[in-house]
Amino acid sequence: MSETAAPAAGARKTRRELARAVVRFAGDSGDGMQLTGEQFTTESAWAGNDLATLPNFPAEIRAPAGTLFGVSSFQLQFGSQRVYTPGDRLDCLVAMNPAALKVHLSDLKAGGLLIVNTAAFDKRNLDKAGYPANPLDDATLAERSRLHNVDMTSLTLQAIQDLPLNTKEKDRTKNFFALGLVSWIYTRPLEPTLDWIRKKFVKNPTVAEANTRVLKAGHAFGETAEIFGEHYEIERAEMAPGLYRAMTGNRALAWGLLAAAERSKLPIVYGAYPITPASGILEELAMHKRFRVRTIQAEDEIAAVTAAIGASFGGAVGVTASSGPGIALKGEGIGLAVMAELPLVIFDIQRGGPSTGLPTKTEQADLMQALYGRNSESPIVVLAPATPGDCFYIAYEAVRIATKYMVPVMVLSDGYLANGSEPWPIPDVGTLPPIELEFRTEREGFYPYLRDPATLARPWVRPGTPGLEHRIGGLEKQDVTGNISYDADNHDHMVRTRAEKVRRVAQEIPPTSINGPATGDLLVVGWGGTYGAITAAVERAQADGKSVASIHLRYLNPLPPDLGHILREYRKVLVPEINSGQLVRVLRAEYLIDAVGFNRVRGMPLATDDIGEAINQLSGSAS
Repeated sequence: MSETAAPAAGARKTRRELARAVVRFAGDSGDGMQLTGEQFTTESAWAGNDLATLPNFPAEIRAPAGTLFGVSSFQLQFGSQRVYTPGDRLDCLVAMNPAALKVHLSDLKAGGLLIVNTAAFDKRNLDKAGYPANPLDDATLAERSRLHNVDMTSLTLQAIQDLPLNTKEKDRTKNFFALGLVSWIYTRPLEPTLDWIRKKFVKNPTVAEANTRVLKAGHAFGETAEIFGEHYEIERAEMAPGLYRAMTGNRALAWGLLAAAERSKLPIVYGAYPITPASGILEELAMHKRFRVRTIQAEDEIAAVTAAIGASFGGAVGVTASSGPGIALKGEGIGLAVMAELPLVIFDIQRGGPSTGLPTKTEQADLMQALYGRNSESPIVVLAPATPGDCFYIAYEAVRIATKYMVPVMVLSDGYLANGSEPWPIPDVGTLPPIELEFRTEREGFYPYLRDPATLARPWVRPGTPGLEHRIGGLEKQDVTGNISYDADNHDHMVRTRAEKVRRVAQEIPPTSINGPATGDLLVVGWGGTYGAITAAVERAQADGKSVASIHLRYLNPLPPDLGHILREYRKVLVPEINSGQLVRVLRAEYLIDAVGFNRVRGMPLATDDIGEAINQLSGSAS
């Protein structure tokens, strides 16, 4: 887009239509960037746009102000067409201080819109960010971007100077000035934010008045200031009719459990120890005690998983959650659920590692841990959602499979899905697949490890059922009777039987959906949160005439029955992952194909452009 000449004061400003836009708000972790981004997301949802978000913040509760590692940001892509990712390159960057500018400037498109809060560019903040001189005085910054210097702090204080708040309280509202300004630039409705302010600060009308004034002041500044000669409009996206809400992955996982409790008529007992980025699930579920949900904040990860196992033994659905470090601590408990053959759902919200690593950054490096990260032969079912909204359906499916097959099920979400959001159509719970449960009550012919011939599931018995007393534990069981057994042949049989039970879950997996031709030069295989970037890159390659398709795996153990046939229909296979190459190893071992990995481990989602370049290189050499 080209810069238009600034109109005279009071002149009508130009409004241009765009198909989509990528906006990032960036500032100190105490500057309210996450709140600003969330409200801008809500406004865009109200405007009827499709969208995807990327919150990005430091692990410290309050990182040192003005430092590079203390920068917090929120990115949003919204459009009138299908939006798969939060975007690679920025159309608009709002930098609230020098550190935010330094960290994020390289992501701004050439000629992109750059809005900076000039009040923060003092010597102290410039020194913290490592700037020897004020970058706003450098002509190259204005040459590579459409730079707008706005003294947001002063304009904020002017709007609320008469209110009985101290300087610190007044300064906190400046993020709403940025929100109001960018809302004007992209023609976003202020109503949802004004309504949020009224409800949030209903007991503090002075703060509500301050935030309302500052929001409107930012909007009015865009409308009247000569430096902004144009603003933009993005039409509503064509979406199926229904009731939508902006849904994050963690909330969707929680709601999936609520739906499973409603359909199964069983209580959900959720045992968890707080850990980033999984804590939001516990917080969400704790707000819904009126449903069949009981939450336990355990004293450690081991207590959390064993509480969930105890709940499953008692006839409830035991659920636990953590991130990679906590899943390691839960390993022995998960092995107990494997041996006892009880339904257990485990959410692993993956984050950067190893050890405590990068708590607030995303990664996909726990696949091998999910498949093999327990002692001995401990097979479990492993699922992975593709989008924040898909987390709802995967959580529901995890409960369904765990209870039908009497087996632990692990769900591999990640930090990007957990905190990111998308428009999600709220489904009718009655349309979800049934969760068919049967507790054994018949005494005649009962044995604790007598198996269903189709699923190999053992009977589920509520404690206290007359005549059906039995014991379970971590020692090996004799098949059928459930007695403790050290017999070598029995152990070999039970190891194979537990593995076969997991394999039989494959009969539940629907046919794999192929995005593109059923045969061709290149197949891109993904799992988890890479769905959006892969789909966008593949569809771009298809539009360029390349013979490329993609599939996205939601079932990782067992793998889909038709996967081997699909893989062999393409000359080359590309597997993008946010790890050093884990699924690609599984595919090579399982199907003896020469799959190629595309791997980045930067704590950030994969970029569509980078995957597109890998597609171009492989598809060009496929012939």
